[in-house]
Amino acid sequence: MEIDDSAPDHTPDADAPTLAALARDAWKLTADRPRALLGIAGPPGAGKSTFARALVEEIGEGAAYLPLDGFHLSNDQLERLSLTSRKGSEPSFDVRGYVALLTRVLQDTGHDIYVPDYDRTLHEPIAARHRVTPTARLVVTEGNYLACDLPGWRDARRLMGECWYVRAPAEVRQRRLIERQLAGGRTADGAAAWVATNDDPNGDLVEKSRHRCHRILSTIGMDMFNYRP
Repeated sequence: MEIDDSAPDHTPDADAPTLAALARDAWKLTADRPRALLGIAGPPGAGKSTFARALVEEIGEGAAYLPLDGFHLSNDQLERLSLTSRKGSEPSFDVRGYVALLTRVLQDTGHDIYVPDYDRTLHEPIAARHRVTPTARLVVTEGNYLACDLPGWRDARRLMGECWYVRAPAEVRQRRLIERQLAGGRTADGAAAWVATNDDPNGDLVEKSRHRCHRILSTIGMDMFNYRP
């Protein structure tokens, strides 16, 4: 679809696909297999989590949600690796653990599989917040680096039936990222500095992976914003 980066995030786009149409397209991935993975990639603040959750909600019990954020390294590990100031960057994730869980999700379709997440109040990953049930035939996984042509991430990408890329205008992403940091307890200056020195470089890396995705979506104006997690 054509993307208008100048459009504000509340302006309806007559060409934007409906959530129901995207859910139908996603479900097609399950046609010839017992379970499929759909990846949702994109830069920080693009709306990946909101879109992925809304897509799962639209599909219903046949779908499950699996966020990459559950594979953030703990604060203790980040300190050990001198990555505290780069939390959220590509090396600050346990990509091998993520690939192992994706592999299990595809292979073990007869049991509940528990999925970790990231808690923005605790500022730590937590275990078993989500669940992939045996009835889930489509697992929607989202995260910044899913389409990156880098060690570990290539393995994750190969497991996905498709990977879609979500983008949003830079000013929209900046506003969302600042608000996220303020909500997490940073001062206004601290939030701006974090976005400039961490989120922006991460987004630049992710942007380079866009061509490796099956489709590029703008969620601006999409009816997914009627959904609230």
